[in-house]
Amino acid sequence: MSVPFELKIGLRYLKAKRKSTFISIITFISTAGVTLGVMALIIVLAVMTGFERDLKEKILGTNAHVVVIRSGTPMQSYQTVMEQLRRLPGVRAATPFIYNQVMLSTGRHVSGVVLRGIDPVSDKQVTRLSRSIVQGSMDDLSGTGANGALPGVLIGRELARHLNLFLGDRVNVVSPTGTITPLGMMPKLKPFRVAGIFNTGMFEYDSTLAYVSLDQAQKFFDLGDTVTGIQLKVADVYATPELVRRINHEFGPDLYARDWMQMNKNILFALKTEKVVMFIILTLIVLVAAFGIASTLFMVVMEKTRDIAILKTMGARSSSIMKIFVFEGLLIGVVGTILGVLFGLLVSYNLEPIIDLVQKLTGKNFFSKEIYYLDHFPSHVVMSDVVTISVTAILISFVATLYPAWQASRMLPAEALRYE
Repeated sequence: MSVPFELKIGLRYLKAKRKSTFISIITFISTAGVTLGVMALIIVLAVMTGFERDLKEKILGTNAHVVVIRSGTPMQSYQTVMEQLRRLPGVRAATPFIYNQVMLSTGRHVSGVVLRGIDPVSDKQVTRLSRSIVQGSMDDLSGTGANGALPGVLIGRELARHLNLFLGDRVNVVSPTGTITPLGMMPKLKPFRVAGIFNTGMFEYDSTLAYVSLDQAQKFFDLGDTVTGIQLKVADVYATPELVRRINHEFGPDLYARDWMQMNKNILFALKTEKVVMFIILTLIVLVAAFGIASTLFMVVMEKTRDIAILKTMGARSSSIMKIFVFEGLLIGVVGTILGVLFGLLVSYNLEPIIDLVQKLTGKNFFSKEIYYLDHFPSHVVMSDVVTISVTAILISFVATLYPAWQASRMLPAEALRYE
């Protein structure tokens, strides 16, 4: 296959030893600028995708994929509703739950938390709470508190630190909605035993959530044989919007379903927006490099004025002259993009060892696990992002070549050779 002569001349101009060293330096800087821009985009988007993926795993590890509740009042005959929900396509498991706000008191310390009543057996099939327990066991919640033994409660690691609680310690659960007495409203209080401590990796969950067995929650809140709602686990977590619409349509206005994306839409939207904004900001690095490509081509056009005139007198068309310089500038962008992709992938796939090495050399801990609650530094490369970055960089490089190449194509042979 024959190579177009415009590409051959463009390659020759790119590799030729020019009289002006300054042009070669600008060419190198332009290539390095594209490389750095593409590399930075790949690394940053890989880190942000890793954070987003890690956050979603933690959210789905603590919460169910879909939550079904009854508007305003507790759900009666929840076993029947739960069986109906289990039969829906895509639903793998279901478990009842009770949700209410209380205070935990140890005498010296008090903290407001959300108390959840769960069924320890079926909850293991819906959430990953049992895998997050670092001390104790979820099975200890099943105790009824008979024979003087206190019923169990699961609390988060941060909540345990705040209240200075350890496994087996006693803690009082105080409900703000108590009973009316001659002395006024008296809050309801019941002692529990710390049966387990969990660590989800999210400060918000580990400091504000506590779990008791479903029957203990029903007794404490005087709910009888009712629950707040039902949690569902589905086969495809990204197909939950369709399931939610079906539940809301088939089960009437009394039941209301929400999926995990609706319940966490603020933080998910913030992550998505931040990712888009970072992509736009870091693309400016490639734009700066594109100005370098344009400057290089302007100088090459001035240097090759005689060559352009000779090519035109030999019959080269203006479009051919334009293609020569478009190919030259595009080659700079392509080479810079390829190097940027290679270096970006190399760093992204080895980001954690690189950060550990930098921390050892500097003696500083940039990402403390105690502050950021990360057991690793997340980095996840999505090949579609790499393709988008590469196409964007090459497209910007191509646009940067158009004006200087067009100026070269408009050059008249007589004017170009007048001062030669």
